Amino acid sequence: MTRLAFATLAGTAVEFYDFFVYGTAAALVLGPLFFPSFSPLTGSLAAFGTFGAGFIARPLGSLLFGHIGDRHGRRPVLFASLLTTGIATVLVGCLPTYDTIGPAAPVLLVTLRFIQGIGLGGEWGGAVLLTSEHAPAHRRALWSAFPQLGPPVGFLLANGVTLALSIGLTDTQFLTWGWRVPFWVAGVLAGVGLLLRTSLAETPAFRELSGTGRRAAAPAAEVVRHHWRTLLLTAGALSSGYAVFYTVTTWALAYGTEEAGISRTVMLALVMGAVAIKGTATPFAALLADHVGRRPMCLAGTALTALWMFPLVALLGTGRPPLMFLGFVIALLAFVSVFAVTAAYLPELYEPRIRCTGAAVGYNLAGVLGGALTPLITTALTHGGGPPWGVAVWLTGVAVLSLCCFAALPETRTPAPAASPGPDAAAEQIPKPPRHPEEVRDHPTDNAPRTEPEPADPTVPRPSAPTDRSTA
Repeated sequence: MTRLAFATLAGTAVEFYDFFVYGTAAALVLGPLFFPSFSPLTGSLAAFGTFGAGFIARPLGSLLFGHIGDRHGRRPVLFASLLTTGIATVLVGCLPTYDTIGPAAPVLLVTLRFIQGIGLGGEWGGAVLLTSEHAPAHRRALWSAFPQLGPPVGFLLANGVTLALSIGLTDTQFLTWGWRVPFWVAGVLAGVGLLLRTSLAETPAFRELSGTGRRAAAPAAEVVRHHWRTLLLTAGALSSGYAVFYTVTTWALAYGTEEAGISRTVMLALVMGAVAIKGTATPFAALLADHVGRRPMCLAGTALTALWMFPLVALLGTGRPPLMFLGFVIALLAFVSVFAVTAAYLPELYEPRIRCTGAAVGYNLAGVLGGALTPLITTALTHGGGPPWGVAVWLTGVAVLSLCCFAALPETRTPAPAASPGPDAAAEQIPKPPRHPEEVRDHPTDNAPRTEPEPADPTVPRPSAPTDRSTA
């Protein structure tokens, strides 16, 4: 498990490095380089609009790669998604700016950002299933948290490279060519990630599906038809976490440098320090979830988020770095109370035959509301003097929505077994949520004993098992 966990961590770190390096560039330089005729506010909105294109693409990527994961295995998803994101990121670093090729520059920028999102939409589902389906049931949240360490590691790498360039180069050098370097570094990191993933084995759950012929013929259609309520609830539940994370790591960078007058280097250092603390707290939050349950952790973290958004904006409005840092840290600790648990919680809500599609689509749909819209809305609400209270209202509203959605979802934690099972048996202990009677008739519980494989078409009736009347 240790080698597998670190391999998935390395891969997700590379993928999220690619995604975050674009967000940092959008906050700092992409506006004037690709939208020079716009005002500073409009340029920032346009840059964040291209940033949002990646989030809109992520659900599409989760549909595409989720189908591959449920039909052909979790392992192939990891290679295809990493390659897709890595190539798109390197090409962003090679793009001519608006001054060179005119309107074609922002068009190409949006296109590459969209391709980035397609790749990342597939990455998360493949990585978390590879760990969660191998992990023992009583430590599933802990082991599944390793892919969730990829975002903070990727963020720190992306911003660390940007910070080093910001310190070592003049503003003119950074705007001329320095901003491209972090995108080029993505090519090297993608090669390392692909190399690390060559030794990963397929999950026991998918091997069992392949051996019995129970793979879903159309996973996306099955998810929408039978699990649409769970899909929408998970998307709404996770949207607050996306909103908070990208408020701190993207919008706050622009706000601090443009509105509060703080240097780019100081703002990057503040955000990186807060993300480092968040990453350190991730395994501890996951371990706690293995003891108290997934749903209580998510409810507590989301409630803290709703309560902290007005204090966060008040601290940002002071323009004092130590107080801003305090606001960032508490916001991200609330965030990690939810997202450290997500990699175990979402797969447990779906049966293995549709798990890659269901978990990934729900996770990435949340990114559209929380990740794509939030930088646009928070930037539009930032005007005039004083703290931007409209930002606090938006973030609190999203947190309340998430709290209601988590309250409607079931608990899925499996109690610790009396004896430690083997890895294959543990992977099959992911609980299945209660389903509507029609779903049970079409898709009987995967843990029920079978004497013959499930037919490919779920509408074909199955012969019932013979009854032993001798015991009547």
